[in-house]
Amino acid sequence: MTFHRNNLSDNELLSLYKNLLWPRLIEEKMLLLLRQGRISKWFSGIGQEAISVGATMALQDDEWIMPLHRNLGVFTSRNMPLHKLFKQWQGAQDGYSKGRERSFHFGSKEHHICGMISHLGPQLAIADGVALAYKLKKQNKVSLAFTGDGGTSEGDFHEALNTAAVWDLPVIFIIENNGYGLSTPTSEQYRCESLADRAKGYGMESVIIDGNNILSVYDTIKGVRDYCIKNQKPYLIECLTFRMRGHEEASGTKYVPKELFDAWQVKDPIKNYEEWLVKEGLLNDAIVASVREEMKAKIEQELKIGFDSKPIVVNVEEELKDMYSPKPPEGEFAIAQPLLNQNVLFHTASSQSKERSADSLPDGKVGMGRSLRLLDAIKEGLFQSMQQHSNLVLMGQDIAEYGGAFKITEGFVQEFGKARVRNTPLCESAIVGAALGLSLEGFKSMMEMQFADFATVGFNQIINNLAKIHYRWGQNADVVIRMPTGGGVGAGPFHSQSNEAWFVHTPGLKVVYPSTPYDAKGLLIAAINDPNPVMYFEHKALYRSITGQVPSDYYEVEIGKARVVQTGDDISIITYGAGVHWAEDYAMENTHISIDILDLRTLLPLDYEAIAASVKRTGKVLLLHEDTMIGGIGGEIAAWIGENCFSYLDAPVLRCASLDTAVPFNIELEGAFLAKSRLNEYVQKLMSY
Repeated sequence: MTFHRNNLSDNELLSLYKNLLWPRLIEEKMLLLLRQGRISKWFSGIGQEAISVGATMALQDDEWIMPLHRNLGVFTSRNMPLHKLFKQWQGAQDGYSKGRERSFHFGSKEHHICGMISHLGPQLAIADGVALAYKLKKQNKVSLAFTGDGGTSEGDFHEALNTAAVWDLPVIFIIENNGYGLSTPTSEQYRCESLADRAKGYGMESVIIDGNNILSVYDTIKGVRDYCIKNQKPYLIECLTFRMRGHEEASGTKYVPKELFDAWQVKDPIKNYEEWLVKEGLLNDAIVASVREEMKAKIEQELKIGFDSKPIVVNVEEELKDMYSPKPPEGEFAIAQPLLNQNVLFHTASSQSKERSADSLPDGKVGMGRSLRLLDAIKEGLFQSMQQHSNLVLMGQDIAEYGGAFKITEGFVQEFGKARVRNTPLCESAIVGAALGLSLEGFKSMMEMQFADFATVGFNQIINNLAKIHYRWGQNADVVIRMPTGGGVGAGPFHSQSNEAWFVHTPGLKVVYPSTPYDAKGLLIAAINDPNPVMYFEHKALYRSITGQVPSDYYEVEIGKARVVQTGDDISIITYGAGVHWAEDYAMENTHISIDILDLRTLLPLDYEAIAASVKRTGKVLLLHEDTMIGGIGGEIAAWIGENCFSYLDAPVLRCASLDTAVPFNIELEGAFLAKSRLNEYVQKLMSY
């Protein structure tokens, strides 16, 4: 192994040595504690320290890093106290994640380290978002993300690199090629000659380096950092190394040929660098022994503090509260008061509605009297939010010059520029990840799924990254995902699904679903103002068929509050989205039945107080939704009513939902599929009790 000091001072060379040795000695102690049964699990990075340490020390302290399991050197080189790291590994309440996460599945905003999730690949796209934030703020910074040789086979690797290249982002992607993905050798993982060659397909530069040579890693990343900042482009580095322990200690290493261990033992990053420093006259045996003894003593001191954690005290209220980031102080944004007579002001316009140009924005000077379509109300809420928040970035397929599939953002790029209104490649997972990365640097973002159905390809990022990140280590995800949803337009199985229940089941998300233009604007503004991830559903069939009075002012409709559409005595219809208009139409056609209609508006959190009040008014409840019956939110609400409002019921709680099939294309088949076709049947059944 050949070392080149490259104008580094003696102090810099020794600093690299101490930072390299520190995680190795910590790991050796952790393996001893593991054998003693004093810790439960360990992912070892022994033999790979030069990559973590060299990369971290080549960056500025306030540049974000996205590490993985075997990157202890990232945490230690950012000077995170060992006693608190140990508390984290022990699952102590005073660790970085309050006992909610294990090993290296945590982050720290203070240290600019983003916690990983077990799925590995999504880390890469978060680095894209951080780099985009740096670019928008015109800061000379880079973000850096680690992946392993196994992770390069994931779709997230492709999406993140492609997005970084297309958007010219200053990101460094590091592949730690240690020869194995758990037990699968690289010969069974890919067929390209080297992983660095993959960069060519994205139009980016790459290099292969000796990942065990600390000076090579440090110097390369220093140079690559300068390149990324100067050229505003990403770069891929493949670091060749070897994993001297198992994937984690319990898995062992029996699958690795002995000769590989022998070959790589000779390339040990610490031993070789230490010997070179001795030859250079910067170290001798006495200094080495002194440094090691000092570090070992420090480890014992830190572990003594680390072992001194108090037993976990379970506070259920705090656990629930910490799923979400607190909102800004009350009064920072205006909360709209309910309209006086919403039943009159909001109505189904159908073919009689006055069509209004989709790119015609209100001038802000007209009052409550003007009528907008649902589509235009969404557009206005988004437009005013862009004016209100200079740090709000819009992302989605075709949303810039084209204006989006439904023309909601038409004209935005001319007003706000392509930096803030960004067309994306077809890579939903990477864009959701980039949105989270923007949050790390204090940006707000709105991502438009072209259709709600396409959220499946961004599902992991939404469910495991956005939703859980605040609970895991206190970092919020200030992200709104707009979800054009629903049937009734003959769009077939892949453009018509009602998939809101998937996300209602996920703590950490908020789910809103407006049915009127007034609510559409106010809820979208509220969603953007909320520091938590919000899934914002907008029904495609209502875009141009529903009109209503909408204030020109910038206002919120409070998330988590239902709307009483009308009160009644005979039965309650609790619904949302298109179901609200089905219920209203039915009530107008059947005036002999006194129907109480409750529009949920928000599905997570639910307004249980409003639900209970509606149950009490009538004693007979019909839950109506366009989603299919099995697994739909109606089942959850029915169960809650049965548990909490049973004494007020005069009949079983009924559910009217769409058929448990995919959404058919043919209009007649779709009509039979939709819950609307069975509404009268269920109302009559309920009335008969």
